[in-house]
Amino acid sequence: MHHNRPETRIMATPGAIIIRQALLGDAPGFPNLMTELGYPATEQFARERLAQLASGAEDVVFIADCAGEIGGFLSFHVIPLFHVEGNVGRITALVVSSRFRRCGIGQKLVTAAEEFAWAHGCVRVEITSGDHRADAHAFYEAVGYRQETRRFLKSK
Repeated sequence: MHHNRPETRIMATPGAIIIRQALLGDAPGFPNLMTELGYPATEQFARERLAQLASGAEDVVFIADCAGEIGGFLSFHVIPLFHVEGNVGRITALVVSSRFRRCGIGQKLVTAAEEFAWAHGCVRVEITSGDHRADAHAFYEAVGYRQETRRFLKSK
């Protein structure tokens, strides 16, 4: 965040927000959003990841196109379940630019992911979120998600 200039907030009208699948040409809009999420990335990384995810039917990246600017994005992955019929859909990343928050973008992105999930045989959708992201947890609960499972991780 730049402290030497005031933050410009955009109050987008609902009609000005278009949720669509990300294209390779959208890559330049991702580094700033990734940095806001706490994971700095280059345009090259974004382009490579978009190309990788576009190659499989089980992955999709949605963006909120706000008059040509990416106001947010959501990445989604479909995982086949072994123990029961169907798939689980996982929101693997979700970020809305601080300039576009409180405009309904997050909810629109989640709705797009859910529609994709149901169309691809998912029986549930899950989201993981770091314990320190209280605002994100409140958002997920507000759009109908509940905390249910415990997650165990082991890093390399």
